Amino acid sequence: MLTERFDEALAFASALHRTQLRKGSNIPYVSHLLAVCSIVISHGGDEDQAVAALLHDAAEDQGGEQTLNVIRQRFGENVALIVADCTDAWTEPKPPWRDRKEAYLAALPGKPSRSLLVSLADKVHNAQAIADDRRADGEDVWNRFTGGREGSLWYYRALSDFFSSAMPGVLSNQLRRHVQSMTE
Repeated sequence: MLTERFDEALAFASALHRTQLRKGSNIPYVSHLLAVCSIVISHGGDEDQAVAALLHDAAEDQGGEQTLNVIRQRFGENVALIVADCTDAWTEPKPPWRDRKEAYLAALPGKPSRSLLVSLADKVHNAQAIADDRRADGEDVWNRFTGGREGSLWYYRALSDFFSSAMPGVLSNQLRRHVQSMTE
């Protein structure tokens, strides 16, 4: 069961990301957070994982370690650890894109399964959005991403390979299908 703590996290995430939009769209960013949370809950995640799903981009996009400390104080160490595990940059400006992605991929094998579920849910939703947008908008979709077409495909293929091995099942299969559909 989800408690008032979940409700508080939902309000906190909405406030943090209120002015943020999904890349290349007019879609409020909170839609992504809700989708990732839904995927986590639907695949057996507990309340800590659901709260972390709502907050998984908070530190990276909205204040770095200072925001992570607020999350730790308000929602606990378990949530903060998952959020930290989902974060690939702590500073603005962010380090170079390829370096961040390589470091994130290299660190995945050492992360606990509780964090990996949230990360996988995030990547499933992102890959689905990219594939859907590519079908709607064509190859111009790649201009939205720092890694462009080749870098983005490299990253999502590497993620798919990792998750297929580390967490085989419905979600990793969904990720693989979405990644394949990015080029179909």
